[in-house]
Amino acid sequence: MMVKLTPYITLEGRAKEAIQLYEETLGAEIISIFTYGEMPDMPNTFTDELKSLVAHAKLKVGETELMLSDAPGDSTIENGKRVTICITTNEVEKSKQIYETLRQDGQVNMPFKEEPFSPGFGDVTDKFGVTFQIYTEIEE
Repeated sequence: MMVKLTPYITLEGRAKEAIQLYEETLGAEIISIFTYGEMPDMPNTFTDELKSLVAHAKLKVGETELMLSDAPGDSTIENGKRVTICITTNEVEKSKQIYETLRQDGQVNMPFKEEPFSPGFGDVTDKFGVTFQIYTEIEE
């Protein structure tokens, strides 16, 4: 079983700009990128501008990874949540176990479920106020 921690940056509509900067400055390579328009369960009320925002991106920077997304709509990002920690495993059950443990006495920000970019994903703030994104990555 694999477990790794990755910084996750959430921006307010500027993720594509950040990705371009990190490509130019750090030699980052885009591994994957999904926009809100590519997400199957997004409301029909989303504008074209909102649909073009980044829902999830993963970059390779040297020997490490960096993940990014845009906060949808007019969302503002609370202090302490612009950079979170993404915990990645390669087993859905292990990801769910980590999620369930961290949510005890904490706060669920996004329920654990299958997403287009992950067979098991959830977002939780633990009882210490640290926000984690739990991400399952199955290698094919």
